[in-house]
Amino acid sequence: MSSIASQLRTFIFPTPLSVFGKLCSSLPVHLDHLFSSNTNLCSTFYTFDPETYYTYLLEKSVSKNHLNQIHAKLFTNGVENNGFIIAKFIHVCSNLKEISYAHQVFDKFPDPYVFLWNAIIRGYSMHNMFANAIEMYTRMQHAYVSPDSFTFPHVLKACGGLVAIGIGTAVHAQSFRLGFENDVFVQNGLVAFYVKCNKICYAGNVFDGLQDRSVVSWTSIISGHAQNGQPMEALRIFSKMRASNVKPDWINLVSVLRAYSDVEDLEQGRSIHGLVIKVGLEFEPDLRIALTAMYVKCGQVIVAKSLFDQMKIPNVILWNAMLSGFAKNGYADEALELFSEMISKSIQPDAVSVQSAVLASAQLGSLDRARWMHDFVNNSEYKGDIFVSTALIDMYAKCGSVELARQVFNSTVNKDVVVWSAMIVGYGLHGWGREAIELFGIMKQAGVRPNDVTFVGLLTACNHSGLVEEGWKFFLCMKDYGVEPNDQHYSSVVDLLGRAGYIEKAYNFIVNMPIEPTVSVWGALLSACKIYRHVSIGEYAAERLFSLDPLNTGHYVQLSNLYASACIWAGVAKVRVLMREKGLSKDVGYTMIEIDGKLQAFRMGDKSHPRSKEIYNELERLEKRLLESGFVPDTESSLHDLDKEDKEVTLCNHSERLAIAYGLISTPPGITLRITKNLRACANCHLATKLISKLVNRKIVVRDAKRFHHFKNGICSCGDYW
Repeated sequence: MSSIASQLRTFIFPTPLSVFGKLCSSLPVHLDHLFSSNTNLCSTFYTFDPETYYTYLLEKSVSKNHLNQIHAKLFTNGVENNGFIIAKFIHVCSNLKEISYAHQVFDKFPDPYVFLWNAIIRGYSMHNMFANAIEMYTRMQHAYVSPDSFTFPHVLKACGGLVAIGIGTAVHAQSFRLGFENDVFVQNGLVAFYVKCNKICYAGNVFDGLQDRSVVSWTSIISGHAQNGQPMEALRIFSKMRASNVKPDWINLVSVLRAYSDVEDLEQGRSIHGLVIKVGLEFEPDLRIALTAMYVKCGQVIVAKSLFDQMKIPNVILWNAMLSGFAKNGYADEALELFSEMISKSIQPDAVSVQSAVLASAQLGSLDRARWMHDFVNNSEYKGDIFVSTALIDMYAKCGSVELARQVFNSTVNKDVVVWSAMIVGYGLHGWGREAIELFGIMKQAGVRPNDVTFVGLLTACNHSGLVEEGWKFFLCMKDYGVEPNDQHYSSVVDLLGRAGYIEKAYNFIVNMPIEPTVSVWGALLSACKIYRHVSIGEYAAERLFSLDPLNTGHYVQLSNLYASACIWAGVAKVRVLMREKGLSKDVGYTMIEIDGKLQAFRMGDKSHPRSKEIYNELERLEKRLLESGFVPDTESSLHDLDKEDKEVTLCNHSERLAIAYGLISTPPGITLRITKNLRACANCHLATKLISKLVNRKIVVRDAKRFHHFKNGICSCGDYW
C-alpha cells in the first residue's frame, strides 16, 4: 500500500480522474474496506485532490450504506459545504433512487447555487416526481437564484408530465427573458413540453424558430404529430428531416413507424424496416414493437409473428402487439394459442393482454372457451376491471349466451356508459328488442347519458325485432342527447324500414340524408329489396354499391340473389359474367358446430367428415320426420335455376342441416346445439330448424352473418323477422 501512496504523491496536483481511477483499480478497492482498513491511504487520496477523491468514491457507490459512509466522511474532512462534491452526491443519490436522501443533503447546504438546484430538480424530474421538481424550481425563484440552460429542460419535463400548461408557458417566457431563445436544449424541452400538453401548434412555432435542429428536435415534433392523430404531418416533417441529412435514431424511427401504421402504408413501412436493419437497430426492443405493430395494423400478421419469434425474451408490450394483431385480424385461434403460451411461460398478462384474449374468444364463438376465459379473469387481478368486464359482456353475447352476458353486467360495479351500451348491443345482436328498451330506461334512471354506441344497440335491437315505430323514435331523440347520427345509425334506420317492407320510405330516407350514403347504407337497402323482390330500387342500390366498392363480392351476390328470388335468370347470368370479368368468386358457405369445446365445420353436400355416413343417415331420418310433420320445403330459397326435385335435394344438403345432424348424433338428448354460419341463414333452413327443435326437443342457437336465432319448441326468437 505504501508504494502506491508514494506513487500518488509524485503526481502534479490536480491529477485527472482517469489517471486516479487507473491507480485505484490496481487495488482491491471496496468502499467499506477502504474506509475501515486504509485510513492512511484515504488520507493520502484526500490530500491529493478531495474533489477527484469523492467523485471516484461516489461513482463506485451501489447502495445507501455507501452513501452514508461517504456523507459521514464529508463531515470528518470538513468538506460538507463543497458545492461540487455535494452536487455530485445529489446526482448519485438520484441515480440510486435515494431522492429523499438527496433532498435532505440539499436542505442542509447553506445558500445553494444554481448547479445544486439543477441537481435536485433533475433528480425529481428523472423519477417522474414532477410536482416536487416544480416546487423546488419555485423555491429556487424565491431564493433569487437565476436558472441556466440546464435548469429549464428538467422543469419543462415536469410541466409536461403534469400537463401544467400555465406554469410551462411562464417558464417559456422566463427562458426568453433570460436569453435562451436560441439554446437548443431549452428549445427542445419547450417542443417536448407543448407536445405533452397537446399544444402541437405552439410546439411547431418553437420548432420553426430553431436555428440548430438536432435529431432530438426533429423527434419531438414528429412524435408530437404522430401521437396526436396527425400522421401525415409527422411524415411530412420526417421527409424534411431526411432532406436535411439528419441521421434518425431509434426513438425517431419509432414515431415514424407509428405514423405509417396509422395511415396503413405498408410499402413505406417496409422501407423504414429496411432503414432500421441498415443502421443496425433491428434488435432495439421499442423498434421491434413498433415494427410488429406496423405489420399488424397493415394486416401482415404472419410477418409480424416472424419478428416476434426472433425476440429472445419478448416483453409484455410486444406480446400485446401480437395478441391484438391476431385478434383484430381474424386469427382467433392463433391469438388464444399465443395467450396460452404467454401464461405457460409465466409472463404476467396485463389488462390489454386479457382484453385481446377475450376479443379472440368472442370471434371464435365457442361458449366453452368463453367460460374458460371468464374463469381466468375471475382468478386474476382483473376481476372487476371495467374494461375487461365490458369485453366479457360482448364475448358472451357473441358466443350465444345473452344470459351469461347479463350476469357479468349485473356483477359489474360502477357501470359507465360503455358497460350499459355493451349490454344493449348484446340484446340487439340477439333481437331482444323489448329487453334492450327496458335496459335503456333503467340506464336513464341511473343518470347515465347515452352515447352513439348506445343508440346503435337500440336501433339494432328494434331492427331485429320489427319494432319500427320504437326504432324511429330512438333515431329522432338522438339529438336530445347531443348525439350526431353517423353511418351506422343511418344504415340501421334503412335496415329497420326496409326489413319491415317500407322500401320506398327507406329509399327516400337515403335521398334526404344530410351525409353522403355509404356502402353500409346502400347495402342495407339492397338486402331489403332482395327480401321483398323490389327489383328496380334494388338494381339502383347495386349500381351505387358497385361504384363505391367495386371489388366486394357480396354486393354482386346480393343482386344475383335478388334476380333469382324474382326468377329473372337472365339477370343472374349477367351478374355471373360481370363477376368473372372482375375475377370475383362467391364466398363459400359453411357452418360450424361446437361439440365438447371443439368446432367442426361443414359445407353444403360435405362428405369429408369421418362420421359422414352416420351424419347422412341422421339427416335422412330428420327429413323423413319433417315431411311426416307436414313440412313443405321452401324451394324458392334455392337461388339456382333448377327443377323442383333438384332444389329439394340441394336444400337438404345445406351446411346448417349437416351440422345439426352431427350435433344430434354427438351429444346426449336435451343438450343445446350451438351453430355458427358465415352467411345469412336461408328461409328454408330457418323454417326447417324451427320444426327440428320441436321434433328432437332441443334448443338450437344459430349465429349467422347478421344476428342470433334461438330455436326452441318450434319457435325462433326472431319471430320470423330477420
